Amino acid sequence: MCGKSSGENISIMSAVINYTKITPEILTRIAQAIGIENVFTDEDSLANYSHDETEDLHYYPEVVVKPANTAGVATLLKLCNEIGVPVTPRGGGTGLSGAALPVFGGVLLSMEKFKAIISIDTDNLQATVEPGVITEEFINAVAAEGLLYPVDPSSKGSCFIGGNVAHGSGGPRVVKYGTIREYILNLEVVLPTGEVIWTGANTLKYASGYNLTQLMIGSEGTLGVVTKIVTKLIPLAKHSVLMLGSFAENEQACGAVSAIFKTGVIPSALEFMERRGVEWVVKYDDIKFEVKDGINAYLLIEFDGGDMDSIFKDCEHVNTVLEAFGCTDVLFADTAQQKEELWRMRRTMAESVKANSVYKEEDTVVPRAALPQLISGIKEIGSRYGFESVCYGHAGDGNLHINIIKAGMSDDDWKNKLKDGIIELFQLTADLGGTISGEHGIGLVQREFMSIKYSEVHLNLMRNIKKVFDPNSILNPGKIF
Repeated sequence: MCGKSSGENISIMSAVINYTKITPEILTRIAQAIGIENVFTDEDSLANYSHDETEDLHYYPEVVVKPANTAGVATLLKLCNEIGVPVTPRGGGTGLSGAALPVFGGVLLSMEKFKAIISIDTDNLQATVEPGVITEEFINAVAAEGLLYPVDPSSKGSCFIGGNVAHGSGGPRVVKYGTIREYILNLEVVLPTGEVIWTGANTLKYASGYNLTQLMIGSEGTLGVVTKIVTKLIPLAKHSVLMLGSFAENEQACGAVSAIFKTGVIPSALEFMERRGVEWVVKYDDIKFEVKDGINAYLLIEFDGGDMDSIFKDCEHVNTVLEAFGCTDVLFADTAQQKEELWRMRRTMAESVKANSVYKEEDTVVPRAALPQLISGIKEIGSRYGFESVCYGHAGDGNLHINIIKAGMSDDDWKNKLKDGIIELFQLTADLGGTISGEHGIGLVQREFMSIKYSEVHLNLMRNIKKVFDPNSILNPGKIF
């Protein structure tokens, strides 16, 4: 699927916006604004930035730009706003919702040169970073100071922290420490009209009018371009223990999740994995792990803290719960290498699924106690529509990633019938009190399903917020709505 790169229009709030095709004259003005060395129109660059990790979608920009500072971003956006050229911000290109795809051509704004960790403030437990910093590099930098930045999505080795902000990212440790929303104190943002603002303050409390910082988080680059990020940090736990529980049935594993929290213990991570996902990742990543007969689901549970005695007591409480829900075996990772192997198994599962089959990934989230109903419903819907699924995710916060596998489904059914099945999956999720994305965002591929969860009142409020920030709709158009 390819997007047109010029003369395209989009209907927003009943108005039709005609975007301007980038001419040689406009290209010259862009180069003058941010430096010709930061402007790319060669075929390879346009192809490289035409896709992210969302299925097999390609939309080509007309030009790729890589400014190196806030002033360059501001000048670019002001120019594009004045002449009506769409701008699509992009981080590391690891997104799964198509939010970084330039569906109307125009300018692809890469933030890859914004890669400085500006400061780590050990007195106030804060850091200031640029949005192009790779998440894992930031985690490691603060860990060297004895601090923790706990937002660690599976793509942490390649995703940018700016992209994490744009999508409201989480990761395995959300269950104890919270999503990225808990750790962003302040943002420097360039608005579509070129003005530069700070959204809040570098303080732990904020009760001074509307919270623009929180509004920007999860807005997927539709309201402004983040150029600096102030994060909260916390002390790094000294110890951790990782355990893996095995179950005969998915529903048993999912049922144990809510029961664990009812004992009063809070794991630092609690992940669910289906058998097929484990089989595929073991083969794909050459992980030494025996997938035993009769085992169809796993819970990966981590506890961390400063005292090993307390951690082991928590493990004992959890072990009792696991046994009550039919857990047949509990493996404790005794060494750092064993922990790394188990975490690698979970973190590379998405890659192994992608390598094994044509697939579509959905990102559902429900209240924890509803997980058994969700997993049962997924399998029942799949059996009626003819697709298979591999499920895994952050069970501790009710977030299940559903990888829909084409398997024996015909090309025609995959193209035309599958959508109805996905609608049923999202309707089930909404009926269980959940929503259609926990951390991947809406972007391009989920926007048509927004009405399942939100009324026109909700959607019009969002559209009007977009209109206030971006009156000419030049910034990441075609996303969310």
